[in-house]
Amino acid sequence: MSRIVIRHEACTLCEVCLNACPFNAMENLNGKIEINSNCKVCSICVKQCPEKCISKIEDELFQVDRSLYKGIMVIGEMRQKDLHPVTLELLGKARELADKIKAPVYCMIVGEELLDAAQLCLSYGADEVFVCEDRELKFYRSDIYAKLISERISQIKPSVVLVGATPSGRSLAPRLAALLKTGLTADCTQLDILDNTDLIQRRPAFGGNIMADIMTTRHRPQMASVRYKVFNPIEEIKNPVGIIKRLSINPDELLSGINLLEIHHEAVSESITEAKRIIVAGVGVSDPEGLKLVHQLADQLQASVAYTRPLVERGLASYTHQIGLSGRTVQPELLITCGVSGAVQFISGMEHSEHIIAINKDPKADIMNVAHVAVVGDAYEILPQWIEALKKGSFHV
Repeated sequence: MSRIVIRHEACTLCEVCLNACPFNAMENLNGKIEINSNCKVCSICVKQCPEKCISKIEDELFQVDRSLYKGIMVIGEMRQKDLHPVTLELLGKARELADKIKAPVYCMIVGEELLDAAQLCLSYGADEVFVCEDRELKFYRSDIYAKLISERISQIKPSVVLVGATPSGRSLAPRLAALLKTGLTADCTQLDILDNTDLIQRRPAFGGNIMADIMTTRHRPQMASVRYKVFNPIEEIKNPVGIIKRLSINPDELLSGINLLEIHHEAVSESITEAKRIIVAGVGVSDPEGLKLVHQLADQLQASVAYTRPLVERGLASYTHQIGLSGRTVQPELLITCGVSGAVQFISGMEHSEHIIAINKDPKADIMNVAHVAVVGDAYEILPQWIEALKKGSFHV
């Protein structure tokens, strides 16, 4: 890290530096030039000082010993006795990354009655599953989970830690990163790894206008959170040979400042995240007639209807049916977009769909670049033909 240093014994208090600084970062305090928090280390004062008593120095950067860290760890998430599917997706990606650097894949799960979940993790790519099991861990509590997991990570020393960007994962991940004194890249859409074990973490930045590649080069472990439905699990291994290790827990580690009073189960509603077929309405079909056509097509295909952000912001749909960075990430067998231009934020939420069909008047629309089938034309003309053909049974998807 760079900083500005003043040799006060050589300073004549000419105040040239005060006048030169564009950030008002220097001031005369009781006959002594001091640097305040406005300093941007631009070095203008260094160049302007006539006595050459101001200098810029580089502090020695901290650098972790990478050889002490090995493997890729997935923090599994339990829904009481069931393993959240995002865990299997992360294990699939972890297996791919680990194979590139010839490293093991670890998984850590915390909760109650975890044997079946641990076996499932082995079947989907884990070499070792670390189990923290106790009745007090049945429900997620941020203070217990963060301390318990961070201390085990410090002992195991994986090079990479992956967390699902679920509601509880978004609560847990930053707490872990703070306790481990490392960085965290949230909501990654792509991951890759270099031979030196540096993890390339790609995520949209500046409102989705650019894709940023982020690397944690001086600290370990490297941490990233990934949304559900971004990656695919590997094919299930029928006879896994991995190891399950039960980790001991000190009773003091189960003390929490959070008192769990009641559990309320949310009513289950239709989720586009799990839908196998989705029809997406964009700005190009946002009037009543266009939305009616989208719903008619969805009825014929037994599909769910989703929306882009502008339609949700107009109040035409709930955010739970929005696809994109600020909505849901989906990976259906079939996704048909109608009048969708294809902003980066939207594409990040659906680009891994198995089959993508895009209808748009503009052949150069961004959505056409990710579509497997691009239909150039007016949705108001195309959709009625498709709907009628489906009714007659002369058109199959």
